[in-house]
Amino acid sequence: MSSRRYFGTDGVRGAYGSEIMNESFAWRLGAAAARFALERGARAGDLVYLGRDTRASGPALELALAGGLASAGLRPTSLGIVPTPAVSLALKSTPAALGVVITASHNPAADNGIKFFGPHGIKLTDADEARIEALLPREAGAAADALPVADAAGLYVRRAVGLLPEGALRGWKIVLDTAHGAACATSRAVLEQLGGQLVLLGNTPDGTNINAGVGSQHPEAMCAAVQAHGARLGIAHDGDADRCILCDEHGVVLDGDEMLTLLALDALGRDALAQRTLVVTVQSNLGVDAAVAAAGGRVLRTPVGDRYVIERMLAEGAQLGGESSGHVICAEISPTGDGLIAALKVIAVMRATGRPLSELRRGLRKFPQVTAAMTVREKKPLAGLRQLSAEIAAIEAELGAQGRVLVRYSGTEPKLRLLVEGPSDDVVGAALERLSAAVRAELEVL
Repeated sequence: MSSRRYFGTDGVRGAYGSEIMNESFAWRLGAAAARFALERGARAGDLVYLGRDTRASGPALELALAGGLASAGLRPTSLGIVPTPAVSLALKSTPAALGVVITASHNPAADNGIKFFGPHGIKLTDADEARIEALLPREAGAAADALPVADAAGLYVRRAVGLLPEGALRGWKIVLDTAHGAACATSRAVLEQLGGQLVLLGNTPDGTNINAGVGSQHPEAMCAAVQAHGARLGIAHDGDADRCILCDEHGVVLDGDEMLTLLALDALGRDALAQRTLVVTVQSNLGVDAAVAAAGGRVLRTPVGDRYVIERMLAEGAQLGGESSGHVICAEISPTGDGLIAALKVIAVMRATGRPLSELRRGLRKFPQVTAAMTVREKKPLAGLRQLSAEIAAIEAELGAQGRVLVRYSGTEPKLRLLVEGPSDDVVGAALERLSAAVRAELEVL
């Protein structure tokens, strides 16, 4: 991967008002992105689509970005508050030089972020982002006063509604939690147009409450509402709705691994899984590999980040991939993660089989797994942490083929993430304690 200073796993992200998330830096980033696009064949006057989530800092960052983009001759156009995949769809539908989404995804409202899509609706590569950083001007100019507006939400809703037959959700009670985020209007519109009876959570954004105790990071309220209302399932988005998690009719959560396995097994059973291949990241449970292999398919793994999944899918000719966090890419529909599309695809399997989620999820038998996210003051190179490296090697030797260890820094937060899978809860729990102790011995944990 190319070395980058500002870009992480999913764009540039940080606390609003910080060194890399303010109007001045946003202007510079917009100018650099425009220069990059012109290097790659864009022309002066070409469109750039800007979408955002519901954070209070979004409008100011949008105008600053637009000022930078316009300074190099491009024509920024606002899509307003829309899910990230709606920006990707707009790029596929109408020619444009770039797409930009102003969002910090599942992060708190005090954060914000900026991520870029190329002209075909696919996220930029590490090398592309490194080139944008190299083109950053030293000084910022003036923000845009106002922007022309285009309707991406309507296009997105129409495309999603067309994935299921008319009235497909009549008689279905569904709990929908949109995290006070970008999908408050669009996911509701799609499910209601299909006939669904909705119980709404997280649907009153005020600029400060995105992801606050709701959404995919906090599914407890969704699960309780499914049980209280006798719903068939629950759907919970993150702030920009490029992912979701579900819960079954008993209020039990399904993560991305379970959704991906469910969809892969259904497609394999119909001989409809492209290349008989599912692409996941190193974070996914080993049980995914076992379930897909038993059905005659194969699983390929990438580094964490849905764009690495997409890159591998394109290289392999695969159509289905994603992450355990709930990013699900159905490439025949969208070239990026889409929480609503993922939910609709799962609902389609439920309709076709007549089986509830509590039964369909049984296709995945997970290996015992434990995880931890430790907030650290400094991301020191892991190779230089001798005690941690020795503990990892020892645990891996003990687990052998019966498990694995994954230790990595978050690409978007100051966190070290630990994962252990193995033959039993006791074994993986003890191993995680050993890793955590080694981390505390060599890093300052906050």
